Amino acid sequence: MSLLTQQMAGYLERASWIRKMFEEGARLKAEHGVEAVCDFSLGNPDLPPPGEVKKALGELAELADQPLSLGYMPNPGYPWVRQALAEMASKEQAVTVAPEDIIITCGAAGALNVLFRAVLEPGEEVLSPAPFFVEYGFYTENHGGVFKTAPVSGADFSLDLNAMEQAITAKTRVVLINSPNNPTGRVYSREELEALAQVLEAKSKEHGKPIFLVSDEPYRFLTFDSVEVPSLLSIYPYSVVGTSFSKNLSMAGERVGYLLVNPSMQGKDELIEGLVLANRILGFVNAPAIGQAVAAKALNSQVDVSIYANRRAAMAEVLDNASIDYFMPQGAFYFFPKAPGGDDVAFCAKLQQELILAVPGRGFGFPGYFRLTFCVDEAVIRRSAEGFKRATA
Repeated sequence: MSLLTQQMAGYLERASWIRKMFEEGARLKAEHGVEAVCDFSLGNPDLPPPGEVKKALGELAELADQPLSLGYMPNPGYPWVRQALAEMASKEQAVTVAPEDIIITCGAAGALNVLFRAVLEPGEEVLSPAPFFVEYGFYTENHGGVFKTAPVSGADFSLDLNAMEQAITAKTRVVLINSPNNPTGRVYSREELEALAQVLEAKSKEHGKPIFLVSDEPYRFLTFDSVEVPSLLSIYPYSVVGTSFSKNLSMAGERVGYLLVNPSMQGKDELIEGLVLANRILGFVNAPAIGQAVAAKALNSQVDVSIYANRRAAMAEVLDNASIDYFMPQGAFYFFPKAPGGDDVAFCAKLQQELILAVPGRGFGFPGYFRLTFCVDEAVIRRSAEGFKRATA
């Protein structure tokens, strides 16, 4: 007899691929030694935070003896932190952002959960291109929503606008995109996003209510070859951005992110009030005090992107030498190659025999491919080369 709900038992099965890779990685490392295993399964940023983070922590330590220095603050976050974020976001998003347009959250995951709690009626739908970050379905169902997907198009994982349009129904409340994308590394172009905005404007008018276009952007800082990440805020009025400092400042464990509501959105004040309340009643209350302060003091810094660029080049070389087809990622730190033979699970099993860990594409709603992270040392990437060759042989 299970102690879990049927839904949670089902979640364990659906989330099993990444969990299985984690467990298998632990077993292989215990059996063969950590240095023998090439683990490309987890997107855990391994670069140390920039020096500004350490400096900010030292400054905060000097304030720790003051009353309420680590106490509660307003639910949307410290006002001075929101002010700093608004100034940064105004430059980044190419629109004028006010502090009141920002709610600081417990990471990008907290941001999406807060938004869905505020805008989803039971049974309403969240639509996302596939492949997608595996947690999106869980976040949607946390708040009574239904998660739907539409496949992308072509070898470069372009948005399939016809598929997206056909998947939109009267129940569609949110279209959720992730650019740069996990797991594909795709950055959606301005032309794609403008065309998607036209579809959403027409569908919103047809169904008599606005469809939110939500952009999950924790990898915005990490692009290659001068690729631009367009701002949705200038493209579509009912747009919302969710992001975090997990990757650009290597502060994944500090759990700090924020929601940015389009300043030009009609009715945004009511939405923001709902988001602030959701931030509280979901139990987050507010994002961690130390994380907020550190992030604000380190906004003008980031990890060394050139290291990721070198790793990307090394991974491409390994895949080329193994004759594995792939799309060269434009951003983020993932490759999403085709599985030789077409069976992603079988190929990942072959890689395990070579002490290489990858995640089958079906874990991201896209069988036939597999995900590799390159947020690992370049030496690990190059050490895997012969194993990839043997697996494809």
